[in-house]
Amino acid sequence: MNRSKATPYVFLAPAVILFLLFTAYPIVASIVLSFQKFEGGSYVFTGFDNYIRLIHDSIFQTALVNTFIIFILQVPFMLLLSMILANVLNSQLLRLKGFFRVSFFLPAVTSLVAYSLLFSVLLQDNGLINELITNFGMSAIPWLTDGTWAKISIVLAMTWRWTGYNMIIYLAALQNIPHEMYEAAKMDGAGKIRQFFSITIPSLKPVILFTGILSTIGTLQLFDEPFNLTGGGPANSTMTLGLYIYENGFEYFDFNYASAVAYVVVMLVAVLSIIQFKVTGDK
Repeated sequence: MNRSKATPYVFLAPAVILFLLFTAYPIVASIVLSFQKFEGGSYVFTGFDNYIRLIHDSIFQTALVNTFIIFILQVPFMLLLSMILANVLNSQLLRLKGFFRVSFFLPAVTSLVAYSLLFSVLLQDNGLINELITNFGMSAIPWLTDGTWAKISIVLAMTWRWTGYNMIIYLAALQNIPHEMYEAAKMDGAGKIRQFFSITIPSLKPVILFTGILSTIGTLQLFDEPFNLTGGGPANSTMTLGLYIYENGFEYFDFNYASAVAYVVVMLVAVLSIIQFKVTGDK
């Protein structure tokens, strides 16, 4: 191979080496770990024992249910809110669009730890939100000390952070829909609602699928909010799969079992993504 043909491979080599070391190798190593157990100072192949253990693990089952409850409550609500905001910000009648776009997007670039700590201060029993609520004559809400309200607190925090991020994606997609389509529909007598369901939604279908899959992956890996807001409590009511992987791996140092939980998450993401492809009719 002469020098000119080798040059592209030389430039690509650092990226390929880093990918193999820090992406491909951990993926393969964690699969192998999930079929092993650490005994007598060495790893021993145990087949599907870690996966069978998951079936009888009540904390894993709680984490699985909690993750799906948060997923069902948060993802559809956030995507709908994002789409509504994107349509409002795309209106020709709205002033100060730049200000509103930046304001809604700012939470997405805020530090995960900083925003979780902010919410933990706001949602304390004697925090600012309960102060406001009690001033209106209502009882204080146990945001972080009651199982149900703790889940709602996490949903609210996630919605605050990620709505603007998805809104920007929808806004970019809306601006690529030809305006002539709306003009033609208007001439045919279609109102705003009919235009929204007959033009906007079908045109946004690939983007809705994209944001849906991204949000599904993010929610199934949910870690920062329960870790910083509730620590998985009270009584594991906000324990999620991501937090359970962390606990097993870095608190109990049971990397084999943590790897098995991680690959259950991978399988769930794959199944939910396939379902979303089927529902939207994309191949």
